[in-house]
Amino acid sequence: MNVDAPAPTRRTQVNERTILDARGLTKHFPIRNAFGWQTGVLRALDDVSFTVDKGEILGIVGESGCGKSTLGKTIMGIHQPTDGSLIFEGNDIAGAAPSAARERRRHLQYSYQDPGASLDPRWKIRRSLHEPLVIHHSGLNYDEREERVRAILQAVGLPVGHLDLYPHEISGGQQRRVGLARILTLQPSLVVLDEPTSGLDVSVQATILNLLMDLRKQFDLTYLFISHDLSVVRMICNRIAVMYLGKVVEFGETEAVFETPCHPYTRSLLSAIPTIGGARVIDTFSLEGEPPNPGNLPSGCRFRNRCPMAQQTCAEVEPELRADWPGQEAACHFAQ
Repeated sequence: MNVDAPAPTRRTQVNERTILDARGLTKHFPIRNAFGWQTGVLRALDDVSFTVDKGEILGIVGESGCGKSTLGKTIMGIHQPTDGSLIFEGNDIAGAAPSAARERRRHLQYSYQDPGASLDPRWKIRRSLHEPLVIHHSGLNYDEREERVRAILQAVGLPVGHLDLYPHEISGGQQRRVGLARILTLQPSLVVLDEPTSGLDVSVQATILNLLMDLRKQFDLTYLFISHDLSVVRMICNRIAVMYLGKVVEFGETEAVFETPCHPYTRSLLSAIPTIGGARVIDTFSLEGEPPNPGNLPSGCRFRNRCPMAQQTCAEVEPELRADWPGQEAACHFAQ
């Protein structure tokens, strides 16, 4: 087994187009008993590193509980990282003072998985869209805010008349459009999209995805796209990171990962994609069992208890991401 340091790849290379640089991002949550005493640590994120270039779409995939949403919320500052750095547009937002971080995060927005939950049911759409401007652009008067809100609402494909409706009076797809409009009023640089098509039927999903691509061009946006839908990820993402129990186990160009998956966990995810007219060409296998408790992780490789290729080395040494394949990295001692 090659023990040399992994070669640098685009996953961690910073260039003039880099908008977000996450290095060693770690988030642990304390586990407490009924008396409030800490009895352990839940390792939601462990040493996650990657860069995002301006204008690209980076996909974050993995099964439920792998840390996808925790990663997005840690980037947003909803969770404070336990360790690591987070450089956004040249500024460290993980270690910045609250006032400074708030100003910088105005350009970093989050689209919630449940858009209805992010809208106050007591407020009409107009007030929900005005609120970010009142907070972050206090110099604008009502007419100036209204002008911007109307333009943004039309940009996401909703009539101006929706400003006088409450969230419960519009559909789930329309709520997602309102959520996007609320984000765009602040003219962000990067948007974290958490499961933007979940809970929608196929036709509405296609409409939302087309809207996201149009908005990306119109407003010069960069996306961090969190999803469990691998078909959607393959269609729109430039690169993808595959996560398992808080770690990135494979990272690379989207087509490279889908055509030649190196990590057995990635192969198991791809085997679950429905196919028509025959099986996938790549060698895949069905994933069995449940992931280990993140508060009591196994030694060595976190995936070894579910991996058909596991050997003694996997129990003794935790694999690191290695750039041994063109356009890809994988954290596996026996990656193919």
